[in-house]
Amino acid sequence: MTHLFSSIRTARRSQSARNCAGATVVEFALVVPLVLLLAFAAIEFARVTMIRHSVDNAVYESARLAIIPGGTAADARNETQRLFSVIGITDFLVEIVPPVLAPETPDVTVRITVPLDTNSYFPQQFFAGRTIRRELTMRREGL
Repeated sequence: MTHLFSSIRTARRSQSARNCAGATVVEFALVVPLVLLLAFAAIEFARVTMIRHSVDNAVYESARLAIIPGGTAADARNETQRLFSVIGITDFLVEIVPPVLAPETPDVTVRITVPLDTNSYFPQQFFAGRTIRRELTMRREGL
């Protein structure tokens, strides 16, 4: 008799274990896409924040090179290229106003535009069609 109860309990346990395994698979299937979406979103928001800070820094550093005596628009563009190559920003536009810096030029404006479509990891997911634009005007040194 004890043997009969023991086999019934064992059968119930194995059926219960199969039901739990099935529930675990269903829960996993429901939760994993949400966790992955949150992970990808966190990565993408971190990337965009890094791009934004890099553009802020590049506009300042480029303008700083352009305002010193002997500084040229090419120097400013090259500095932007150098700074962006460090973090992998490949598509950007740098505008220097005026395009030719004469010794008597009073102010220099640097504008940098970075489209997020081509510079983010998941372009069509979170920041499609968005751009980061920064502009800085500085007075030339030595005037």
